Amino acid sequence: MDYRVVDIVRRHARSRGDQPALIAADARVTWAELDARANRVGQALRAMEVGPGDRIAHLDKNSIAYFELLFGAGKVGAVLVDVNWRLVAREVGEIVDDAQAKLLVAGEEFRTVAEQVASARELPLIVGGAAYESWIADQPADDPGREPAEDEIALQLYTSGTTGLPKGVMLTHANMGTLAEAVTDLWKLDSESVSLVAMPLFHIGGSGWALAGLNQGCRCVLVREVVPDQLLDTMERERVTNAFLVPAVLQFLCAVPGAAERDWSAFRSIAYGASPITNEALKRSLATFGCDLIQVYGLTETTGAITELPAADHDPDGPRAYLMRSAGRPYPWVEMKITDPSTGDVLPPGEVGEVWTRSPQNMAGYWHKPEETAATLAADGWLRTGDAGYLDAEGYLYLTDRVKDMIVSGGENVYPAEVENVLADHPDIAEVAVIGVPDERFGEGVHAVVVPRAGASMDADALVEWARDRLAGFKRPRSVSFVDALPRNPSGKILKRELRAPYWEGRERQIG
Repeated sequence: MDYRVVDIVRRHARSRGDQPALIAADARVTWAELDARANRVGQALRAMEVGPGDRIAHLDKNSIAYFELLFGAGKVGAVLVDVNWRLVAREVGEIVDDAQAKLLVAGEEFRTVAEQVASARELPLIVGGAAYESWIADQPADDPGREPAEDEIALQLYTSGTTGLPKGVMLTHANMGTLAEAVTDLWKLDSESVSLVAMPLFHIGGSGWALAGLNQGCRCVLVREVVPDQLLDTMERERVTNAFLVPAVLQFLCAVPGAAERDWSAFRSIAYGASPITNEALKRSLATFGCDLIQVYGLTETTGAITELPAADHDPDGPRAYLMRSAGRPYPWVEMKITDPSTGDVLPPGEVGEVWTRSPQNMAGYWHKPEETAATLAADGWLRTGDAGYLDAEGYLYLTDRVKDMIVSGGENVYPAEVENVLADHPDIAEVAVIGVPDERFGEGVHAVVVPRAGASMDADALVEWARDRLAGFKRPRSVSFVDALPRNPSGKILKRELRAPYWEGRERQIG
């Protein structure tokens, strides 16, 4: 595939320069303006001796500056690392350290965290709109001109590891190109689309979706954060045609009084992912927006979506309503198999095992983590997803559990080991295990099972408050239970299945 992320802005600046590319609350930028500003960013980076392979970190909510940095970095061969703005300073610092970032750019809203991180590392820092504008103001708008190879890294997104340490997922231009070129027809994205970018850009669900639309030349409407009534206003005002949302957000939107009475005639489709949708939420979303709904499943490591449940299979009252429990079928260019996790043997339809996938979307690997890369990505290209499930006779994928302990809460990945490591520092905790439990709003909630130290008197609310400055909000336990001892097998391993079982009793799917 002859594809480079930076060519998106170069190509459309030439062919549709005066048309809008990005729309935000306070600005509208044409393709020509976006290209020129990306050039200035590239020149500013070059002046700081940032070049091929160097990482630059960005800490802010969805903004036009993200795309200027992404394309500007690409024009000198550097790589953008967009950092989850929900993280506390300690967690942001871990990612900046791992990426070996040569520069941190942050929004004014995150000045305090950014200054803590940068000052502790003597890292160059640019904070706020005025400082950012000053940084690029005197730079020429000439394209730095670098043409990256397809196998070079275009974007580095971070996901926590099973040990709690962050892992930088390296996505190449070819990875991004497969997503952007292959799925847009299926998602009804074209040059006339108005694409809503409401999910965070530090996730593949945000950045991947945005780049798929921009690749087609459509205009993208950026939303800094989801406030349901304000988001509905934006969607209606801008005549949004396409969106990617997580089920929790769909539920929030449908719950706003009068949502169904608004004018949604422009909508073509809404893609959703990160968790399945309930029949009730599906019916309400269909009644509210009156457009196609498309479910997708994927990972950061697979550059996002690798399976799809199309609109035709979203029929909760029809004879094939059972398909709503599936994650759809793999795309034609995606190979998928179910394997025995212990032997790697391929299992027949209907048998549960670990989901493996192979496609041009599979990541290049984890940044500077060869052992973790080898454990996830086999030499022959097969990627172990860590999800358990089965394929039926028609090739539909059904997810049942996780081989790993990961929790997905509101579209955010939470690794119990990271939360456990932090909670274990509490002076009154002897042992702790973290599990995912059902949550009607977020799919799964983080739950801590705590063994107090002898003689300690513990309070659940106090423990959650204690973790406030140590863990991002989505990682903090939403609930806590106290036990005398944790269940273990003969080798001493904590039996998390036993801890989770009471919460998931009666539910076919043991993940949110």
